[in-house]
Amino acid sequence: MLQNTNELTGCQLAATDGDIGHIKDFFFDDLSWSVRYVVADTGNWLSGRQVLLAPRAFGDLELLGKKLLVFLTRQQIEDSPPIESHRPVSRQYEEQYYGHYGWPVYWEAGVALGVADAPVVAVAQERELRDDVHLRSAKSVVGHHLEAIDGAIGTVSGFMVDDKTWAIREIVVETGHWYAGKEVLITPGKVTSISYPDSKVFVNVTKADIQRTAENHLVRSGPGSAAVKEQERP
Repeated sequence: MLQNTNELTGCQLAATDGDIGHIKDFFFDDLSWSVRYVVADTGNWLSGRQVLLAPRAFGDLELLGKKLLVFLTRQQIEDSPPIESHRPVSRQYEEQYYGHYGWPVYWEAGVALGVADAPVVAVAQERELRDDVHLRSAKSVVGHHLEAIDGAIGTVSGFMVDDKTWAIREIVVETGHWYAGKEVLITPGKVTSISYPDSKVFVNVTKADIQRTAENHLVRSGPGSAAVKEQERP
């Protein structure tokens, strides 16, 4: 089942021994398109401190009632390494974080939870080229302009996440006036590049591709190709 990050943002978080705050954001890996952390705003409990919660703290990304359950105690979370919101999450921080909970680090675990069907070794090789692990804030990418091969098609409005693997399966795009304000879903496999300074996401589809797939509901152009489909509004 897919969960929309927009609908999850703001949901309450409950540890094994009490509430700990609410979901403020998601950090995702822009190489593997997987959610690596939930950013929790602890409110008055920890004087407004934000903490990171990895997929291992949850299991499935599924709400129970109006809360998302965290299989950690409040004390474990309080003692976790603090994050600095103005700095990227570094490899050193992640080693300290996973060491605190006694979990194997995802880049050495064979195939990690949250990796979209990709061996972790492939991700780790990329990581060796960089000092910091530049995870992206889902909230900060919302609003980025989506550029098709033949022009702008709308803006990113959210992400659809697999509640079992934590992989981002689809990007939610608001088309605005160009396509009657409809929302379309585009898989990350169609993304060719992202320009964060320009707030743009480039995809290898055309406007005609999007219109055609919206009309047919779901179209696949061949083995390994990404699907684009229209999302029904609630």
